Amino acid sequence: MRAVIQRVSSARVQVGQRVTGEIGKGFLVLLGVMQGDTEQEASLLARKTASLRIFEDENGKMNLALPEVGGAVLAVSQFTLCADVKKGNRPSFIESAQPDIANRLYEFYMQQLRENGIARVEKGEFAADMQVSLVNDGPVTICYDTDIWK
Repeated sequence: MRAVIQRVSSARVQVGQRVTGEIGKGFLVLLGVMQGDTEQEASLLARKTASLRIFEDENGKMNLALPEVGGAVLAVSQFTLCADVKKGNRPSFIESAQPDIANRLYEFYMQQLRENGIARVEKGEFAADMQVSLVNDGPVTICYDTDIWK
């Protein structure tokens, strides 16, 4: 799994004119599910997301995790994170998980976020054409790839 985690002061996802998810302070998580990913990767990534200490403490140091600041998560499935761009100029998405597996693991990841202390988890709409807007706070952006933990 690949995730791009952005610390935000606000984020929102729309499908057409309909808002599917919206948060204030927290994380916008763009999530790509790769072939071979399992619930084990999703669970580990959710734990890492929930415990990621990138909010400032009283001394201005990035030392606080999302549950400690009462933040929320807006999770957006994004298969393009799985792109292979090693050859040529046109990305290949052959490494992306099949849609039914990707959606199941996306939903499982969000469930695991809740089980790891994230009270509010909003989402986009799987496989839809979404418009994502955000105010990146910092900016702070962290990228995870679960392959490094295998």
